[in-house]
Amino acid sequence: MALEHRLTTLDSGVRIVTEAMPSVRSVSIGLWIGTGSRAESHDEAGLSHLLEHLLFKGSSKYSSLEIDQIFDGMGAELNAGTGKETTSVFARVIDEHLPQAFDVMADMVFRPTLKEIESERAVILEEIAMYEDDPQEKVFDLLGEAVFGQHPLGRAIIGRAEVIADTPEEQIAAFHAQRYVPSNVVIAAAGAIDHDEFVALAAERTPVSTTAFSAAGPLASSFTEAPSRRFERKDTEQFHVCVGSLGISRHDDRRFALRVLDTIFGGTSSSRLFQEVRERRGLAYSVYSFSSSFEDTGQIGLYVGTRPDNITEALEVVGTELARLRAEPVTSEELARAKENLKGRVLLALESTGARMNRLGSETLANAPLIGLDELEAKIDAVSIEDLAELSELLWDPAKMVVAGIGPDEERFDAALEGLTSAGVLA
Repeated sequence: MALEHRLTTLDSGVRIVTEAMPSVRSVSIGLWIGTGSRAESHDEAGLSHLLEHLLFKGSSKYSSLEIDQIFDGMGAELNAGTGKETTSVFARVIDEHLPQAFDVMADMVFRPTLKEIESERAVILEEIAMYEDDPQEKVFDLLGEAVFGQHPLGRAIIGRAEVIADTPEEQIAAFHAQRYVPSNVVIAAAGAIDHDEFVALAAERTPVSTTAFSAAGPLASSFTEAPSRRFERKDTEQFHVCVGSLGISRHDDRRFALRVLDTIFGGTSSSRLFQEVRERRGLAYSVYSFSSSFEDTGQIGLYVGTRPDNITEALEVVGTELARLRAEPVTSEELARAKENLKGRVLLALESTGARMNRLGSETLANAPLIGLDELEAKIDAVSIEDLAELSELLWDPAKMVVAGIGPDEERFDAALEGLTSAGVLA
């Protein structure tokens, strides 16, 4: 499976990256903007998310209803997302609809009317209320606060209700004008695409301004010291618990080893955490490990959701498995299975135009190399047991561990944490 991309930078600074897949009739398109919650001040927290919503409320050429009707008429779905460091608008369409779809998307991104703001404020306030009622999602943001403290990476992407409700329209417009500039945008496409034709189309439909914007936000090394424990009391049927720490950046060569380690520890149904907590003891329905990477840092963690009667035993098992991860190297069998799992998932994902477009857009926006499949497989195959042992020792260091929880009883939560402390995995 070839991974051959082409990249062109327009005079305005817009980068256009494509990957042709001759065997398909569809094309996935994405406009990637280098701004997200990390680039917000405390008083701006949530404006990236609000702005993403407002892009759909109409542009210089298309009303909100027309945008919906055009994509419905194509049998396509238009969507968007806001992250810590990026915002994206994306769609998958039949190749013959590409020019019209791109025209709409480019107009939305670069020339939104920013109308119907009040109704969209209300929508997002409802979304925030829904998020507050979803402990299984919110606990991850509590962990972020515990890991990153007051640094913007520690804030929830969804934003603060006060900012959503009270930010004046002119400030929202200025926020867009500052960030949604050509030099801060990557346009990615994968599938039935001709690069030169797409570049010509993009040159016609995007602004010529070359204004620059740096949206990285403060370096993660500058975050204030975070508390090692966060807990929020809610009348829930389960305790939702996350344990984690700082990880590594998206540019770190050890990221391939981290993906292998995560697969072995808690990333699959045969992983250590899943087998010990769920399959052998029935202590949780959902238990897994995870990692995320940013420009200059990252985060690792694990999640478990369990009933109050089981929380003490569940965290004892988690503690045992964390200690085992650092004390006992992974086996050759585990390593081989994890490598094949990872390579298989990569290959299967790359049969999707959407997955390829996401790879093109996110990596190009981050100025990361778009490595070929052969090189990617070689990097995964090169991971050794020694690499995993070093990473385990570094990242799951008890002195750096933090914990976050949501549940009905704080005293019971604190008592259950003794299972982590006694195992020597939480200082």
